[in-house]
Amino acid sequence: MRKVVITGGSGLLGPSVVQEFLDHEYEVINAESIKPDQPLCRTVITDLTDLGQVYGVLEGADAVVHLAAIPVAYSHPNEVTFQNNVMATYNILEAAEHLGIRKAAITSSESSYGIVFSKNGLEPQYVPVDEDHPQLPEDSYGLSKIVNEQTAEAVHRRSGMQIVSLRLGNVISPVKYENFPSFIHDASKRAPILWSYIDSRDAASAYRLAVEKDGLGTAALNITADDTSMDIPSKELMTSQFPEVTDIRGPIDQYQTLVSNEKAKKLLGWKPVHFWRDHVSLQ
Repeated sequence: MRKVVITGGSGLLGPSVVQEFLDHEYEVINAESIKPDQPLCRTVITDLTDLGQVYGVLEGADAVVHLAAIPVAYSHPNEVTFQNNVMATYNILEAAEHLGIRKAAITSSESSYGIVFSKNGLEPQYVPVDEDHPQLPEDSYGLSKIVNEQTAEAVHRRSGMQIVSLRLGNVISPVKYENFPSFIHDASKRAPILWSYIDSRDAASAYRLAVEKDGLGTAALNITADDTSMDIPSKELMTSQFPEVTDIRGPIDQYQTLVSNEKAKKLLGWKPVHFWRDHVSLQ
């Protein structure tokens, strides 16, 4: 049985990722600062900013999946968000390398493009936004994600460890679909995230594939659903909220995502299968 350590397994996304690996016959350890409401596997209370504790919890693992972080900008003082997110990721990859772990998947974010938490009205340079779009954050959260991706590249260069950074869209656990009727007809809502979303179960399968596939080196991949979270065609969304963005690089005549997931599909053989329209009545 393969052993994977998942950090942050008690959070919003964590239970889906833990369950995904359990369903595929992994031994799973949840490295967390808090115990989950409903335990799915053994939890080891761990301070990920303490390198010694990270060595301890990763010992014997075949792979590590790093979810734990302060998940948004401005919920904590800027320096706290930056230090926590950067040092936890550094410690995970540093310890994994020296313990001989050859596969890691870490959590990046669409926030790294800078639009999500911009206080200056940053707009996308083109849509759908792909992984080549400039990363222009002004907040410490988005900046921490860029640093973490660079840390992954540095560790790969010196060790050859495969490290995949998943740039997640807005994670939606199944229970959160009940909130959709409150915003799906208002283009002004959720515009900073380009109306993106990803079901937690689809995100979970991407993490599993990221540590099962070989030959990826380092890669940063957008993980979003194929559609937007709105009952408004994508072209109308852009015309309403970002009329000056005229560089359109893919079809947006229906409800297509405005954050491209094509690279993840190609490299991982992944595809999302859970969509909000299957859970929400449009009546």
